[in-house]
Amino acid sequence: MAHVEKHAPGSFCWLELATTDQDAAKKFYSSLFGWAINDFPMGPGEVYTMFDLEGRNAAAAMSISPQLRQQGVPPHWMLYMATDNADQTTAKAKQAGGKVLAGPFDVMEFGRMAAIEDPTGAHFNIWQPKQQPGIGITGVAGSLCWADLMSPDQDRAAKFYAEVFAWELSPGQDNTGYLHIKNGADYIGGIPPAEQRPPNVPPHWMLYFQVENCDASTAKAKSLGAKVLMEPMNIEKVGRMAIVDDPQGAGFALFQPLPHN
Repeated sequence: MAHVEKHAPGSFCWLELATTDQDAAKKFYSSLFGWAINDFPMGPGEVYTMFDLEGRNAAAAMSISPQLRQQGVPPHWMLYMATDNADQTTAKAKQAGGKVLAGPFDVMEFGRMAAIEDPTGAHFNIWQPKQQPGIGITGVAGSLCWADLMSPDQDRAAKFYAEVFAWELSPGQDNTGYLHIKNGADYIGGIPPAEQRPPNVPPHWMLYFQVENCDASTAKAKSLGAKVLMEPMNIEKVGRMAIVDDPQGAGFALFQPLPHN
């Protein structure tokens, strides 16, 4: 287990569930991952839910606003990338062909953020930490361990993120066409080839949560009302994974790493 105090620029530093039923989502995720729940009032009738693991922030949840629901925004997990300067990164994203959806703006004294759409249609947020560094724990069951960009245009996406975050993108040795994302010295995620993107699903970042036993966690998710989109399968030399939609429809992956020798 590792506690995280600070996130390198370009790394995945926060994740936030936008949902249509926050209370149901709290029950689902706390049962599935053992997350503890802390609610913070955000305004009339609204709360921001912090999910904690071992006393450290692991993720968050909020309700989709009525306006966005009317626009048909479905429940989803949102990924945040760390930056030292939200304004500069926003300008870079714009220059590289991204669309700025909101910001940059300050979130009280916690940090500064912006919401961006990459040139292939996937949304992400950037976070310049002030009092809130982001995820405080990694490497344990229930923590974020990876993210894949499900994009219709792998080349265009790779070029954009390399320009904005200085990521190195390289194919693995396996000839599958999967691009690995390296931020500094760390492998953090990937961009699968476009044909691996599920049909009828808009471009998005898919988050992977670490679990001790992929089959047991998948069965548990199902018993809690999740829909299994991809049954547990082995990924050679990497681990075992499954993809599910939570009961409200937000998708994510469960990942059981191979034991270290």
